[in-house]
Amino acid sequence: MTKRMLIMASDGFEQDELFVPLEVLRGEGCTVALAAPGTTPIQATVLDDPGRTIRPDLTIAEAEVDGWDALLLPGGLINPDHLRTRPEAVALVSGFVSAGKVVGAICHGPWLLVEADVLRGVRATGWRSIRTDLRNAGAIVTDGPVERDGRIVTAVGPSDSADFARAVLAATER
Repeated sequence: MTKRMLIMASDGFEQDELFVPLEVLRGEGCTVALAAPGTTPIQATVLDDPGRTIRPDLTIAEAEVDGWDALLLPGGLINPDHLRTRPEAVALVSGFVSAGKVVGAICHGPWLLVEADVLRGVRATGWRSIRTDLRNAGAIVTDGPVERDGRIVTAVGPSDSADFARAVLAATER
């Protein structure tokens, strides 16, 4: 059975944290779609510099939990900070977690898990500057590059993107 993966992002996502998982998951035969605030192309950053663009397949408001096996949340500083202020984005994260589906967040992406209040007692990692936020949200913060705790997968940063994607895929196997 083909796994169906949804990536949620906005402008300012870290380039490798979206494009590398996209390529890895498609390479494994997964169907992958991108949800964003709108349907106009969104632009990556490579650290602080502009990166590639990508056209979303649907809006976050159109995205539903049903029909997807996992939700991936790339980081970058701007993208998750923007999305965590959008109720529909936070609701989508909460919906995936409530439904027992896999949610993966990398770098600053775990900010959305903090906003959705789904980290209490969960082992998690992320970019070093957000680890206090994770701890304050009740997470058990680890130093590993990729951490999986049940259906939640987190990773530190761009260099971990391929391993992060493989961990998300592995977490979808029941």
